[in-house]
Amino acid sequence: MIYLDYAATTPISEKALNVYIEVSRKAFGNSNSLHDVGESAKALLEGSRELLASLIGGDARGIYFTSGGSESNVLAIQSLLNGVQPQKKHIISTMIEHSSIHTYLTFLQTKGYEVTFLLPDEKGSIDLESIKLALREDTGLVSIQHASGELGTIQNLQEIGELLLQHGILLHSDCVQSFGKVAIDVKAFNIAALSFSSHKVYGPKGVGAVYLNPSVYWTPTIPGTTHESGFRPGTVNIPGAASFATAAKEIYDNMENEHARIYQLRTYLFEKLSAYQNELTILNNENQLPHIIGMTINGIEGQYTMLECNRYGLAISTGSACQVGMQKPSRSLLALGMKPDQAKQYIRISLGKQTTMDHMDQLSTVLKDLISKN
Repeated sequence: MIYLDYAATTPISEKALNVYIEVSRKAFGNSNSLHDVGESAKALLEGSRELLASLIGGDARGIYFTSGGSESNVLAIQSLLNGVQPQKKHIISTMIEHSSIHTYLTFLQTKGYEVTFLLPDEKGSIDLESIKLALREDTGLVSIQHASGELGTIQNLQEIGELLLQHGILLHSDCVQSFGKVAIDVKAFNIAALSFSSHKVYGPKGVGAVYLNPSVYWTPTIPGTTHESGFRPGTVNIPGAASFATAAKEIYDNMENEHARIYQLRTYLFEKLSAYQNELTILNNENQLPHIIGMTINGIEGQYTMLECNRYGLAISTGSACQVGMQKPSRSLLALGMKPDQAKQYIRISLGKQTTMDHMDQLSTVLKDLISKN
């Protein structure tokens, strides 16, 4: 099977897997225990914290380990809201956020918060002017993802962060898709908090992290928690944290070269499909993660395309969720202005470390065959 769904998850790297196994054997202690076994585990945990912080230009005191990106998003948002003035009940976000954020912000609306969900342009970019217009005296938090896992569009966090800094408003960003793919500088972005995840960067599943700027005031979601300085309850997954840090260092060390290689693969696929411009609509934005390629094939539902690709040994995904066996158009795609029928035609191809030119040849052959039969 040729795997082309790296935006969903990535296979764990050999180095990260070996670290996970070794740490599980030798550093199994609870990092809160005061004996030597616990102290050994704590030292390894703090080293992992420092390494991750260094990759984003942050302070190790701001790294808190979680179970993954979704939990990171929820805990970061709620912890920041707990720390802002109680009258600041207005939140700004977008209609193209990950479901963990959109669902949680919708829940917060039932708890007295008011949320403004901004619409992107047709390529998925959030206009700075729309954020300016949405700002209010009672705005306490803005949560905007760095890059969309569905569309690949990268938002200008530095520009957004500078605007919010002028107004004294906190910025949270879901960086799950962008971490390890493009440079992140928490100081330049003026970020109060960001979320990221291990399994998107060839680390183990079930591990994530939040960076909370140590200068920003926040309070725990669950009072009385002792682990992770009160940010999250539960014994910390030391093997997962060490493996996550290892995988992240690997991907950062080769980020520039891999970015260029993936861009070549993307360009090559576009060239192979160039004769089918009338049948294909490809989302291609200059501010886009190169490894995510979104497209629609006119007249063919994305789920059918995905199943046909699977039949020929290619693993891709659709841009829509399936609930109770019924395909529904994606919220993000509808926000771009797509009609429901067009949104249902969307497929997402995402490239990674094992992707080759030969894989692009095979994919283009299958897609061309589908188009010719339509």
